[in-house]
Amino acid sequence: MGLKKADIILTDIDYILTMDKDLTEYKNADIVIKDGKIVDIGEGKKNEYYGKTIVCRNKIAIPGMINTHTHAAMTLLRGYGSDNPLKVWLEEYIWPAEGKFVSYEFVRDGTEIAVYEMLRTGTTTFVDMYFYENAVADVIKKVGIRGVLSTGILDFPTPGAKTPDEGIQKTVDFIEEYKNNAFVIPAIGPHAPYTCSPDTLKKAYSVAEKYDVVYHIHIAETEFEVKTVKEKYGKTPVEHLDSIGVLSERTLAAHMVYPSENEIDILSEKGVKVAHCPESNLKLASGIAPVPDMIQKGVTVGIGTDGTASNDNLDIIGEISTAAKLHKGFKKDPTVLNAKEALLMATRWGAQAIRMEDKIGTIEKGKFADIVLIDIKDPHLNPLYDPYTQIVYSSTGFDVDTVLVGGEIKVLNKEVIPLDKDYLLDKARYWKEKVDQIRK
Repeated sequence: MGLKKADIILTDIDYILTMDKDLTEYKNADIVIKDGKIVDIGEGKKNEYYGKTIVCRNKIAIPGMINTHTHAAMTLLRGYGSDNPLKVWLEEYIWPAEGKFVSYEFVRDGTEIAVYEMLRTGTTTFVDMYFYENAVADVIKKVGIRGVLSTGILDFPTPGAKTPDEGIQKTVDFIEEYKNNAFVIPAIGPHAPYTCSPDTLKKAYSVAEKYDVVYHIHIAETEFEVKTVKEKYGKTPVEHLDSIGVLSERTLAAHMVYPSENEIDILSEKGVKVAHCPESNLKLASGIAPVPDMIQKGVTVGIGTDGTASNDNLDIIGEISTAAKLHKGFKKDPTVLNAKEALLMATRWGAQAIRMEDKIGTIEKGKFADIVLIDIKDPHLNPLYDPYTQIVYSSTGFDVDTVLVGGEIKVLNKEVIPLDKDYLLDKARYWKEKVDQIRK
């Protein structure tokens, strides 16, 4: 019997961490890719196929990582107004800059910078909520990363829409345009329970149900939000949202810093997914989400960076490292959120959070070939006793060497192929000069 044809064969990988339900591992093994999907995994598979071969010695293979909550274009406001109280940061820095500059061009350029950083550090899918998501979609089509995209819907005028109904209609139009796209995945994004009326929240949820898309919303991010919602509706945020019928397995709740025990039970019962953003929550002094308690109750928790104006990077490996250590320290328990669980947040659990676990999040036959290879030949990653702990506690996203999305090579030898770094640096300088004018 002759050799079978493949498009790409990744050979001699030191460790393959599949992150499947059994946490199957392979050593000194191969991954075979054809038509954008994984068709075979294991030792000696290179001897059964022919095609483009990439030797991957001194590498760990993991699934492409998933950033479950960000505002990609905010790279153009990275570090702007830092170290101020949240109210000052928003009202004196972020909102004036966004009000003056957010446009198709701003979002396109900021997203290209974000996508460069995400690919370079191993993210292959990101969940975005911002404005001019058509610009984000255009970047995705150009570059070939995956994005779950929603325009922020609020009860007051935004750069995206003058009214919430207009925002919802624009979202419907966007869903219709991209509903069968493997890379641009539409979602609906009512901002939060304190910025959207029950009517807006329910209308948005009806769209999510009708079109079977993710309902992406900020919930219980700050004590201010909890207090505001309680005063207005007589219930905590999760209880309020539950009472109006917008919590389900399609709901992706960003932050969830302040749920009560009862609210965690509601999240678990309804199948709500959570996007944990530890570094943003720390930098903005919002608090520490009870992630171990949520996981213990069966809530699926993914990892997110939030926007780079409040993080200030998009490095998911750095984010899971922060998460693992933060919760150990907060709980005073070194067994809490172990390295495997932290990596699951960025892979399989992240895929579950966006309802794409049948397509991405693990290295398994039939899944899209979204694969990250981490270079382990530098001294700071040696000696290597356990690949999970080495990734979570010793590496950063900049140890990523190779990235494939849908079987297409996007990063090779630590170089991002689809985007020009010098061009992006010029764009960053251009927007900095514009934003600087506001403060002068």
